[in-house]
Formats: sequence, structure tokens, C-alpha cells
Amino acid sequence: MIADIQFNNTFSSLPETFYKKVKPTPVKSPSIIILNTRLCEELNLQSEKLFTEQGTNLLSGNYIPKDASPISMAYGGHQFGHWVPQLGDGRAILLGEINNKNDTKYDFQLKGSGITPYSRNGDGRSALGPVIREYLVSESMHYLNIPSTRSLSIVETGEYVMRDRILPGGILTRIAKSHIRVGTFQYFFAKNDLVSLKILKDYTINRYYQKEIFGDKTSLNLLKLISEKQAKLIALWQSIGFIHGVMNTDNTSIIGDTIDYGPCAFMDNYDPSTCFSSIDQNKRYAYKNQPKVAQWNLAMLANSILPLIAEEMGSEAKAIKDAENIIYDFENIYKSYYYNIFRNKIGLTKKKEEDISIINELLEIMYDEKLDFTSTFRNLSLLLSKNKEINKQNINLTNTKFRDWVLKWKKRLTFEDLNIQKIITSLNKSNPSLIPRNHIIENIIEEASFNNNYEPLKTYEKFIHKPYDDKNIPIEFITPPRVINKNYKTFCGT
Repeated sequence: MIADIQFNNTFSSLPETFYKKVKPTPVKSPSIIILNTRLCEELNLQSEKLFTEQGTNLLSGNYIPKDASPISMAYGGHQFGHWVPQLGDGRAILLGEINNKNDTKYDFQLKGSGITPYSRNGDGRSALGPVIREYLVSESMHYLNIPSTRSLSIVETGEYVMRDRILPGGILTRIAKSHIRVGTFQYFFAKNDLVSLKILKDYTINRYYQKEIFGDKTSLNLLKLISEKQAKLIALWQSIGFIHGVMNTDNTSIIGDTIDYGPCAFMDNYDPSTCFSSIDQNKRYAYKNQPKVAQWNLAMLANSILPLIAEEMGSEAKAIKDAENIIYDFENIYKSYYYNIFRNKIGLTKKKEEDISIINELLEIMYDEKLDFTSTFRNLSLLLSKNKEINKQNINLTNTKFRDWVLKWKKRLTFEDLNIQKIITSLNKSNPSLIPRNHIIENIIEEASFNNNYEPLKTYEKFIHKPYDDKNIPIEFITPPRVINKNYKTFCGT
């Protein structure tokens, strides 16, 4: 048994309406580019054994352990608002589940591992670039304290894929608490398969939640819990300027984790209309729209499980009303999370009515003055420093509106119980200095894809686990780009 990995197969024990059995397509000459040794430790995996030939074959799909049960999962979804009845894993194969140190099950999935029954004329492969992007961004999100899938390894396949040009191929090992999506529930509802829908609901509750907290109204309370988790997740996204890029219902996790890093990116200058995705022509998934889209996606989930809610409540009318209330309440829950998080970002721990206007005023100034989102918040702590030279070097107080805002903000801080040094510490714990900046990620991908140079990737990967510690991070990784590329676009990995 390679590296003492023992696979569980709870999802593949469900009826075969939930998946298709399929094996990864072998690749020519795989080699491990990055192995996440920190994650290995969390998962009780022996990294030195994964670096062996057999370990490399496992991470590339060339070797399937006897107790694994490789499948591709079925789901549908709304893509850019348009219903697609069958999507499924078109280039991903779930080998099974493994347990971490706390005995929590995690899915062990290979992305880019070959054609599946859901590939829809695709080649089932991935270029190396999207694999690198997902690895770096998903791991960064984890250390930024944003719920996310994880990445265990990057494997170069030794083969090439054809996209807009010939590119080297790659395979990502994705580790996730769940790969069940809103689109999974939609899939069975659209087929009017209420038996499978109920099995999916029960599986979701039994595996991911404590069943006793749901009471008799399991379906309604599941909807409520998923809604709350999504509200918190999107508020966290907004707080770091993260733009998912493809918030389809098939990319919306039912446990509130960030999943499917395709054309994702981060804002540099603050602009709510920012949208990087090359396929999002109407900016449906722009930064400012992410909360509304999440609410819409949840409405699609509510619609899908409404028959189960009605059955449990004995009344369709009551089920509709209660489900609608949950969806309507999403906005209030989201705003509560959002403003609490942004209070922390400006050093506030108490709630006062004026806080919301102070937060919004700062954002308006950042937009008007084209200020960098990440570094502006990070540098707030410097305004409280007694070192005037630091202030001069990092903060521009020539703008009258910003100067007035600083005075208002400092006056508000006087109502806090913490002393200045504790506020500075709190600010620096709430505002990262290191995010996966677009120009850095693009340079890493270009060097790996076209120059066979993995040193920028390996160098950057060393620092993503400490995004709030700017003292030991190379300055080029935390510095905004000198010139903003207004035409910058990101692309899906398929």
C-alpha cells in the first residue's frame, strides 16, 4: 500500500445514478513538480514515499491502489444563468476518501486525469498553467483563513495538450472535504428522481454535519445552514478582493468551501466592477455581484429540495414560504458577516452605528483614488505607528478626503478598549500582506509552461503559508504591480 494510504469509498457506495466508474488515463512520463508536505503531514501521508516512482504514479493516475474506487461524479448546473442538465466531472476522477489526523474524511481527487463519461467532447486533460494556479490560490486561501479545497501535488505529465496553443500537461491532486455541489441536488431534481435526491440529502447530513442539530425538518434546516455558510464565505471573499470568476451552481459547494479555481483572480486597485474571466462577457460574476449570485444559487438549491421540505412539513405552501424566508434572509446574514469582517480590517471590535459609513467611505476613497485594495488595508496599521518615516514611505496623506477619513477613523478608535499596540497587532492579523497577485502568478505559470523553469513556483510556494508576516517575505511578492494591466484576463482550465 503506497505511503500507507487507505482509501474509504462512501460516495461510490451510493447508487450508480450518482457517478460513473472510470479509471484515469495513464500519462507518458509523470514527474512531481510540487508536493505539499505540510498537507501530507495533516493527512498522515508519508511524503518521502509519495516521491517514489510508485507514489508519482499514484499522483498521476498511472497506479490505482486496490482499495481505491475511481469514479467521476454526476451533477448538472446553471452556467452563467443557463441550465445544463448534465455536467459531471469531465476531467476529474475521485479515487476515494482518506482520513486526516482528526479522523475527518477528505476526498482524494485527480484533476486533469483523462476522459470521463462526462467530458462532453473534451480531452479530460489540463494544461500545467491552471494546475499551478489552483495549487497556489487554493493553498493561499487556506492560509488566509478562507474555507477552501486543498492541493496536495502538481504533476507534470510529460505530454502536451492543445488549447489556443500547445501547452505542457499537468495533473492536480485535490483534497476536499466535499465535492457535492448545488448542481448535484439540481441534477436529481431535474430528473424527478426524488429517491436519489433524498439519498443525497441524507448522505450530506450524515457525512458533513451533526444530524441531531437538524431535528425533524432536515431538508429546511440543511438549506438554512448551507445559506449561512455561503453568506460567510462570500463575505470572506470580498474582504480579500477575491473574484471567483465562474460562480455557476455546479461550482457552489454545499459545505461552504471555495471550490473550482478556474478563471479566479484578485483585485489590485479597488473597483467593484472588476471581472477578469475571459468567458464572462456580461460581468455576471464581477466582484460586486458575488453576493447576489450566491443568493441566486441558493434559490436554485431551495427549488431543488423543495419537494423534500414539503414532504417533511406536510404542506407545500408552508415549505415555499419557509424556504423563501431563508433565501431572503441571506442578504442580512451576509451583510452582518461582511461588516463584522471589515470592522476587524479597520481595527474595530465594538459595534457602533457609524462603523458602516466609515467602512463605506474608505472604500469610496479607494475607488476614486484607484488605491490598491490589499496594501491600503495592510498599511492602516502604519498610520498608528509612532515611526513617522514609516508613515511617509507607505501612506499617501496628500489626498484631502483620505486625510479627513483618517482623522474620523482615529477618533472612532478611541472608543475601543484596546491600546494602540494591540490595535496594530489586530490590524495586521486581519489584513494580509501576501495574496496571490495576478502578475506574480502569471509569471510563475509562464516560466513553468514555456521555459521549463520551476524555481519561481517553488520559491513562491515557500511563503504562502504565512500571508500575514511581511517581515520575512520578499518585497516583490507583496508589492502591487507598477502598471495595472486593464486587459488582464483569466481562462478556464478545460
